[in-house]
Amino acid sequence: MIEFGSINHHIQLHILSMLIHQEFARFRDMRPKNVDTNLYSYHLKLLIKQGLVAKTPEGYTLTIEGMKYVDRLNANTTKLVPQPKIITMLVIQNGYGGVLMKKKSKQPFIDRWSVPLGKVHNDDQSIQHAAERELQEKVGDYMIALNHVGDAYIRVANKDDIQISTLAHVFYGTGDDSMAADGAEWIDPHDIEKIETAPGMKQIIARTFFNDPFFFEQFEETW
Repeated sequence: MIEFGSINHHIQLHILSMLIHQEFARFRDMRPKNVDTNLYSYHLKLLIKQGLVAKTPEGYTLTIEGMKYVDRLNANTTKLVPQPKIITMLVIQNGYGGVLMKKKSKQPFIDRWSVPLGKVHNDDQSIQHAAERELQEKVGDYMIALNHVGDAYIRVANKDDIQISTLAHVFYGTGDDSMAADGAEWIDPHDIEKIETAPGMKQIIARTFFNDPFFFEQFEETW
């Protein structure tokens, strides 16, 4: 499978831009002006070899992989558009009110405290399923009820440039002391303000404690 961001040649980008705006295209219609036919044919074959374009009786068309690729492009500039990461975030409390947290083991924001979280996968059957999968992967095979209590949009900026944006589906559940393993700890809510956390973490935990039926909040921090 081709990695996003690897298409840079202007002839290949031109071919993709033509196929963004039509389901099928003829060979001669996709050739850029003033480009040698052999050179154009070479780059078209590269796109076919990479699995982004296919030749059919109706003409050339984007494959499924090609559609996945162009879905990340600006249709006018054919440049990749940065897109928010979508995650599930698990706010789990024990009977004493402690929140299950652990220091991040990798970048970005390594060694900062975070609740269990992880990216939503394309093959997750639902957001609920994604949260339950993260519970098993990050905490263990515990049978606890996870309730989708809100969504949060987190943006991390460096001056005026947005570096990271994340849409978090926030789930709440209650657990017991056995869940604090493999570096995880139960952090007293009053102590969360004193520790260094990943962006938006303190605000989201505090917002979850409001016990509203459902919330949406946006948070922005500076890197």
